[in-house]
Amino acid sequence: MIRINLLPQKRRAERPEGSQAWLAIVLVLLLVEVAGFFVWHGQLSEDLDLKSRTNKELQAQIDQSKRTVANHGEVKEKLEDLRAREAAINELQAARTGPTAVLLELARVMTPGRGPSVAPEKLDQIRRDNPLALHNTSWDPRRLWITEYTEKDRKVRLDGRARNGEDVSELARRMNLSEYFTDVKLLPGQTSQDKDTGLELVDFQLEAQVRY
Repeated sequence: MIRINLLPQKRRAERPEGSQAWLAIVLVLLLVEVAGFFVWHGQLSEDLDLKSRTNKELQAQIDQSKRTVANHGEVKEKLEDLRAREAAINELQAARTGPTAVLLELARVMTPGRGPSVAPEKLDQIRRDNPLALHNTSWDPRRLWITEYTEKDRKVRLDGRARNGEDVSELARRMNLSEYFTDVKLLPGQTSQDKDTGLELVDFQLEAQVRY
């Protein structure tokens, strides 16, 4: 015979087991979130430390720049003073040796067989552009003599006598070629008769700027 029980029976405790599973999942997620928060916080701390170090370095550079700028006026003044002293020393040195060099150059210009001090490349260029500006190598400087030489503020004046006007022009031409003279100008001259020889001579005056 088959028996059928129609009385209600107790169900298995399924709900408590399901609740514990959900609770475990929530706890795991919470732990993961907490771990992620700590990782994120650690990264933020590292970034903050890096920025702090960078800011300190920049501030140190700014402070150094400020100290440098603060002394800029004093340094600039000292540098200008040193440059002024150097220029004064060079000026004194040039004034001490320059006139001697100019007189030696004038002696070379008026020495037979010699000529002005001029760079070879410049001489070649003048030979191509204007051969008439070259000095006459066969000129005899003894046809001209200087009676007075004065210099002031690097401006010289020559007074002298020559056999004729071409001799004076040759002297001016040579001085124009020289590296020691510039702005050579012939002043109006006149002729006169030499008392001893009776020869007619040219009295000339010549001005120029000197370089040294």
